[in-house]
Amino acid sequence: MKVELVTTLKRKATKILADLRKNREPVLITEHGKPSAYLVDVEDYESLQKRLKILEGIARGELSISEGRTVSHRDAEEKLEKWLK
Repeated sequence: MKVELVTTLKRKATKILADLRKNREPVLITEHGKPSAYLVDVEDYESLQKRLKILEGIARGELSISEGRTVSHRDAEEKLEKWLK
């Protein structure tokens, strides 16, 4: 992963963004020697957001199962039929 100082980002933003689009490699921005932010390609960020939503949905489903909040297949079909009308 590429690492850049925040001051370098200020001076060379156009070049850093061009490299990011070309290589699609995230850039870690540091301030005072400490990690401050990641600069990522828009498509990669959007993909990560979609993956996160899917994982959150799976986690909610697993929690529902562990808490016994489930319905039978037949009941689920009936609810979906009403919802899809």
